[in-house]
Amino acid sequence: MAAEKLYATGRRKSSVARVYLKPGSGVITINSQPVASYFRRKTLELIVRQPLELLASVGSFDIDATVDGGGWSGQAGAVKLGIARCLVKVDDRHRKPLRDAGFLTRDSREVERKKYGRKKARKRFQFSKR
Repeated sequence: MAAEKLYATGRRKSSVARVYLKPGSGVITINSQPVASYFRRKTLELIVRQPLELLASVGSFDIDATVDGGGWSGQAGAVKLGIARCLVKVDDRHRKPLRDAGFLTRDSREVERKKYGRKKARKRFQFSKR
């Protein structure tokens, strides 16, 4: 692989992440901030690094991601999927271990919409017999 920048999109809940991957020293930047300062919880940072740790390539790629929409958990999942898709573009032999770990599967669960006459999507107002 030459020094080109690879691109992939990751989605989770209502978050969309545009991930750019290039050979480097292992710097992960999300929305122009280091991953540790953007995702303040350590668990979210670990979620983002999972595909790299699986392939033992933590210090070999620089990752620049732009993520938008949703909350912290959805954004971390979107970045994880984007990184996994980029790693498959780097080398097609990465597909099997990433697929077996479930990192290439797009989690299709979305929030159910709120219905009229209800408090939330399924929750009803309290019933009173009298």
